[in-house]
Amino acid sequence: MSKRKTSRPLWHPGFWPSWAVVFVLYLLAQLPMATKRSWGRKLGGVFSRKLRSRARVVDANLAACMPELTAQQRQQLMTASFESCTQGVFESLHSWWGDTRPWQQAAEVVGLEHVQEAQDRGRGVLLIGGHYSILDLALPLVACHLPNPGYMYRPNNNPVIDRMIERGRRRHFGIQPFTKRELRGMMDFLRGGGQVWYGCDQDFGRRTDLFAPFFGVDTGCISTPTHIARETGAAVICVSHLRNEDGNYRIEFSAIEEGFGECPQQDAATWNSFIEDTIRRYPDQYWWLHKRFKTRPPGAAAVY
Repeated sequence: MSKRKTSRPLWHPGFWPSWAVVFVLYLLAQLPMATKRSWGRKLGGVFSRKLRSRARVVDANLAACMPELTAQQRQQLMTASFESCTQGVFESLHSWWGDTRPWQQAAEVVGLEHVQEAQDRGRGVLLIGGHYSILDLALPLVACHLPNPGYMYRPNNNPVIDRMIERGRRRHFGIQPFTKRELRGMMDFLRGGGQVWYGCDQDFGRRTDLFAPFFGVDTGCISTPTHIARETGAAVICVSHLRNEDGNYRIEFSAIEEGFGECPQQDAATWNSFIEDTIRRYPDQYWWLHKRFKTRPPGAAAVY
């Protein structure tokens, strides 16, 4: 696969601080999962107070999406969101270096029959997901139910960190990675019956080509999923990956989104609606730290 070009080899002294970070993260990954979760919650509470600029982003997102909340309720949800997302970072460390089999076996899975139905039709499956707090642990929890899994991702700008993340992800089930520059290869993979996770709930800046409602806000989206579905014939299923209160996990697959690929506007509304419904049930587990509403329709007021 293509890699971000760099003029320096990974062992160059300029990357030694990055290797030190990798080593520390590796050591943290060896902690018991209960300890990692506890540390994640505690550090999340600290970050919610110290990372003020990011806290303002979370508060602005919550004010736009849930105007019915009081300032105190938004503050409580913001803190819970930081705690959940920081837990997710520690859970990602576990997925990169630890044994995920106990969590795969214990996870609650809803709607797997829809994935089987798509496979029975002889079609690839485009799994449209959102950025929830369990982050990379979601990959093995979802991939263990798929015969030929893949995912789309954005490479990290730091090649050492990118190596760490991608080696950790690819430990599981022969999962196939595709960058945004490898769209053609990913589409061929789908035509061959593969299943690809694609998180399209980010703000794509200049690539934004339509707006669809998300919590009643006209939100920038892209038509790429529509193009993929139309050109490959892949079945489209929405998926969420969540943390239950008991410490186990829940994977939810929607029914096959019939007609997906015909209308970009309707398709964007479909996946936004699925993600919104999930967030309303698990409001602290969405990645509210992202500037989801950075790109605005012409004439619309700025959110940030």
